[in-house]
Amino acid sequence: MTETTPDRSAPKPRTAATIFVVGTVGIDAMAFAIVMPVLPQLLQELTGGGIGLAAFWGGIATFGFALMQFFCSPVIGGLSDRFGRRPVLLLSLTALAVDFLLMGLAHALFVFFIARLLSGIFAATHSTANAYIADISTPEERATRYGWLGAAMGAGFILGPGIGGLLGEFDPRTPFFAAAALAGLNALYGWFVVPESLKAENRRPFDWSRANPLGTLMRLRKTEGLGVLIWVYTAMGLSGFVYPAVWTYVAIAKFDWTAGQIGLSLSVYGAIYVVCQAVMVPYVLPRLGERPVIWIALMVEICALIGLAFAPSGFWVYFWISFAIFTGLQDPALMKIMTERVSKDAQGELQGGLASLGAIVLAIAPLLYTQLFFLFEGGFVGLDFPGAPFLASAAFSVLALVLFLGRRKAS
Repeated sequence: MTETTPDRSAPKPRTAATIFVVGTVGIDAMAFAIVMPVLPQLLQELTGGGIGLAAFWGGIATFGFALMQFFCSPVIGGLSDRFGRRPVLLLSLTALAVDFLLMGLAHALFVFFIARLLSGIFAATHSTANAYIADISTPEERATRYGWLGAAMGAGFILGPGIGGLLGEFDPRTPFFAAAALAGLNALYGWFVVPESLKAENRRPFDWSRANPLGTLMRLRKTEGLGVLIWVYTAMGLSGFVYPAVWTYVAIAKFDWTAGQIGLSLSVYGAIYVVCQAVMVPYVLPRLGERPVIWIALMVEICALIGLAFAPSGFWVYFWISFAIFTGLQDPALMKIMTERVSKDAQGELQGGLASLGAIVLAIAPLLYTQLFFLFEGGFVGLDFPGAPFLASAAFSVLALVLFLGRRKAS
């Protein structure tokens, strides 16, 4: 009998590597969240205007980020299917470090825009981490492990805003340098620790036609059982992005909160989200099933968003964000359903396609929410209503619910 030579190009992922991937998502979230409490201050400094103008230009900058991500994410996903997850993760983390360093050094609005475009090109860390988890998990394990990623993201949002709020009390640029250091250190750690997860037999040649974002989305739409779920995923993303898009601006305009108070509110939200992902996902999903969890979570989300739109005080803000203990279940449940509908050699393409959808969300949501805030914070048609973006967000959750329930009825 001929002895089979082990495949040394794709070693079995070690525990330390799994921790690295989960940690990567957490550090990315922390690096992003650490600057959220001070971003309005930086944009006010760069534009020389008030909070409304800062929100306006913040939305434009995010649109540029999204445009780059839309065109580049399928390319990055295809490269990870060809060359493996490890080099993509390391490249993305390094680019993230450079991005935050540039933003911290920016003294002109165009430098800030360059940093956001650079980040958009390489912003494949989370999608590649999803593909890594799909590589090393059985179908039964995926929901739980995607819950780990969600918990790591929530942990980043616990620590990030609190640290950013404290650092921002000294100087609004300091959190950007802290975020750059976090991403850089994680890239260095990954260089020495993380093995490759994609086996040689599961790799495929890079194909520009498959790396076309529109072509990728069309293939995903035509995948059996995936078409309507793509629209549900998009509507859920459009709804959920209201928090990073305008929360800091709304908190300043409506409650006159400081950077420290904004950081605290985001940290509390992150703590609730961590409990949801780490505790609720492994215990609730297996008992209720993915489909009931998704539609129940969407109904709860709609109520919470409407409540936040009209919240008269900080007490009610904390009351409504507490519902994240259940609404956070919808993402890992939907991700599990979708990953089960594509083959092993196409997980990177799936995540690249979903990242492109995420880029569409990034392009639409910030422009929509920041411009709504800009209009209503300024008393549009005589109505001063800075909570207007949360009503628009609730409408997208209603759309996701209708699409998902319609799919269940049709099946």
